[in-house]
Amino acid sequence: MFSAIARIFRTPDLRRKIGFTLAIVAIYRLGSNIPAPFVHFPNVEACLAQNSGTEGLLGLVNLFSGGALLQLSIFALGVMPYITATIITQLLRVVIPHFEALHKEGQAGQSKLTQYTRYLTIALALLQSTTLVTVARSGQLFGNTDVAACQNLLTNDVWWAQLLIIVAMTAGTGLIMWFAELVTERGIGNGMSLLIFTSIAATFPGAMALIWETKGFETFLMVLVVGVIVMGLVVFVEQSQRRIPVQYAKRMVGRRTYGGTNTYIPIKVNMAGVIPVIFASSLLYIPALIAQFNTPQDGSTPAAWVTWITANFTKGDHPIYMLVYFLLIIGFTYFYVAITFNPVEVADNMKKYGGFIPGIRAGRPTAEYLDYVLTRITLPGSIYLGLIALIPLIALAVVNANQNFPFGGASILIIVGVGLETVKQIDAQLQQRHYEGLLR
Repeated sequence: MFSAIARIFRTPDLRRKIGFTLAIVAIYRLGSNIPAPFVHFPNVEACLAQNSGTEGLLGLVNLFSGGALLQLSIFALGVMPYITATIITQLLRVVIPHFEALHKEGQAGQSKLTQYTRYLTIALALLQSTTLVTVARSGQLFGNTDVAACQNLLTNDVWWAQLLIIVAMTAGTGLIMWFAELVTERGIGNGMSLLIFTSIAATFPGAMALIWETKGFETFLMVLVVGVIVMGLVVFVEQSQRRIPVQYAKRMVGRRTYGGTNTYIPIKVNMAGVIPVIFASSLLYIPALIAQFNTPQDGSTPAAWVTWITANFTKGDHPIYMLVYFLLIIGFTYFYVAITFNPVEVADNMKKYGGFIPGIRAGRPTAEYLDYVLTRITLPGSIYLGLIALIPLIALAVVNANQNFPFGGASILIIVGVGLETVKQIDAQLQQRHYEGLLR
């Protein structure tokens, strides 16, 4: 292992790529700690000291930004606008035929879709930064708190000062998007995934230190042991796949023989990744948001339905919240897999190139067989996603941690997934140079 790492740094090209990636990551983390103009940073720090974290969608966005959201930095929005734009673009392929046609055009169509994603990212960043500045100006960024500093997060709240903050945060999102594309082209791994990895990993030391300070060394050690076990299980499931064998018939083109090879279609247990967790978190934030808007500001008693939602859907330690969250993740897993993997399209492509599954006729029977396998393998994958997503909520109830608990939910899925892909790319680079890889 150590000799393989030494070979990485002895290879000039690989060393240059890793150095470039680390430099971009360092700049990204620096920007995440630079406050936006007209932000009263001492008051922000005072509010952060009083609040251990936020729940719901706001907590998820803060997690993906590496804590930059609640610091109101120039990179406050992080990668969340790009993630949202990418998901929307994928969903639009089902609704708008033009997007599906672009997806099938190859490199030219993918470039067009990428351009649409960039435009949508900037539009979403503009919308989200406006919402963030409005919430910060109203004093509700950290919830209904009585801390005086949380009511004065901006040094100047005139319209042009707010406009400058919005422009700075939107430009920061555009810069992050450019950083990610630079890492993808000149560095190692997928740039956007690595920036998400960096943001989440940056919150780990603080979260673990908070558990040690508040709960003691025994609880800290127990969380660490559980974290290692969960990480091992996540690696096992993320690498698991159902391989469907495919044979290609021999074809004569002129005097040449093509085909006759055996391959397989890899269907992963967790094909949806972390997307269902993001969908479920976003949807569960809506009831709490509606209840917050319908809570009287004069101190009078709110309506019964507002009280019920506040009691059951505001914090994640309630059993009803956990059950609905779990069921939503299962439903969204099936929904997203059905969108991203089309058995009919795969069966048609196999038939076009002379491929078939042994024992299954080409065409419609192949599509039905693929749908049969996909439906049944998605069930354990969706249950696995739901259980992993419940770990921070269980930790919230057991050790009083916040929802950004490091070993569970979206954080552990992204950390393990991005880590595995990056190691595989480094391993491939080493094997291209006739070295023994990192993976045995």
